[in-house]
Amino acid sequence: MKILLLAPQPFYEERGTPIAVDLLLKALSDRGESVDVLTYPIGEDRQYPGVTLHRLPKIPCIRKVKPGPSFPKIVCDVVMMFLAMRMARRTRYDVVHAVEESVFMAWWLRRWRRLPYVYDMDSCMSRQIVDKFRWLGLFAALMMGCEGVAIRSAEAVVPVCESLENEARRQSARKTFRLSDISLLRKTAPTEAERTLFPPAEAGCRLVYVGNLESYQGIDLLLESFRRLCADSATPPAQLIVAGGVPADVARYRVRCAELGIAARVRFLGPQPVERLGALLELADVVVSPRTQGNNTPMKIYSYMASGKPILATDLATHTQVLTPEIALLAPPAPQAFAEAMGRLVADADLRRRLGAAAQAEAERNYSPDAFRRNVNQIYDWIGGQLKPA
Repeated sequence: MKILLLAPQPFYEERGTPIAVDLLLKALSDRGESVDVLTYPIGEDRQYPGVTLHRLPKIPCIRKVKPGPSFPKIVCDVVMMFLAMRMARRTRYDVVHAVEESVFMAWWLRRWRRLPYVYDMDSCMSRQIVDKFRWLGLFAALMMGCEGVAIRSAEAVVPVCESLENEARRQSARKTFRLSDISLLRKTAPTEAERTLFPPAEAGCRLVYVGNLESYQGIDLLLESFRRLCADSATPPAQLIVAGGVPADVARYRVRCAELGIAARVRFLGPQPVERLGALLELADVVVSPRTQGNNTPMKIYSYMASGKPILATDLATHTQVLTPEIALLAPPAPQAFAEAMGRLVADADLRRRLGAAAQAEAERNYSPDAFRRNVNQIYDWIGGQLKPA
């Protein structure tokens, strides 16, 4: 099968969607498919048998594209649309695999070249835009309508989680296949240098957050909750370690920690390589996900589960479609409630052990590389059957 895969992100970068695209390319390569990938000019190259990477030309003044909607992303997507049209004109593709907003490019290619497409649905785009730009709420119905057209026109929709699958079905998708993310954890022992990044164990329970520092991740909630935890004299001492974030965001949140009076008990490690994630989580006592927006499950949740460390997360659909009270401690996205949940885990080692073991067992059952490959094979076996002449 000849596949045009549209990936409107920096590729490869160690963050959610590019990592998921990389996993998909490995699985398609293992199947023996021929894949042309069209992606942004930013990122590291990846090489797999049968996979050819095509990049947009470098665009002046655009050196980085952050997650979520932005002006640089719009510029890159406009250029990408024209290149996708040129590639579709020059090469006979069997199917387009469209990631995120490139589904609208794929919808046009379907009308223009009669190319069927698969919609790789990593988020509800209309909701994501309104969450970031509140004033665009006036156009929410229009954006949801356009998204619905793209969903209904796809041969299949591939949501990353249950809530997105429900949304696709609500929009009358022809066929859905859930393709959940998986753990990226490699069990590696921490190096001495990595140990020095963390406060010593005797300084208190180590709460670890991994991920970017965008507002939807709930970092403000996390810091305010931690401030309340630290102010509670009845709670054992605790330390907060934050791994990830671009330098500007790290600098901004360091200032915020100083304002809250918790700077001495919070460490910002900056970006850390994915291959060392296992070592970093090995040093954690509790892992946290304070996310406050979105309905897709953060990719880090699967690595958190596989680590065997207890998870504290907000009790929103972004988490509860994967996490249950049996495998994680879930708390409302409010500073006092989240602080109290932190305190429970800091004070109760038995609870930490029980939740960590249960989450690890669940990850091994349902969120492994083998499960991901099986799901990709199921999707493309079905697509191959649909494309055969009657």
